[in-house]
Amino acid sequence: MTVKNILCTITGLIGAVISNIFGGWNGAVATLLIFMGLDFITGLIAAAVFHVSPKSENGGLESRAGWKGLARKGVTLAVVLAAYRLDMLLNTSYIKDAVIIAFCVNELISVIENAGIIGVPIPGIILDAVDILRSKADKEKE
Repeated sequence: MTVKNILCTITGLIGAVISNIFGGWNGAVATLLIFMGLDFITGLIAAAVFHVSPKSENGGLESRAGWKGLARKGVTLAVVLAAYRLDMLLNTSYIKDAVIIAFCVNELISVIENAGIIGVPIPGIILDAVDILRSKADKEKE
């Protein structure tokens, strides 16, 4: 076996274990991970390229803010994992999906905010949808 084959095998095994822990790889999980990646990348662009990040004092790139963002995303995945385990415990199939949808909306709002911060013109319909989602989230918190 070559080093490449060994690395590919180990990576595949790790991916399979992680996928199994989260109840399998499906479109919802993939979408959440894509939205998380887009949020992180747009946040990096806002900070590193445009220096307009609200997460740091000078608007620039700050490692602590980046680590906090990654930590939040890790906790998000932990909550998804907990939701899947609840589905297993209760013999249901909707809790994980509901949690993933909620986090996808949150990540999408963040992507749109980042795009607006760096000056990308956002269509009014999207801004209206974000306002509606925010108001619904605020009502749920109360």
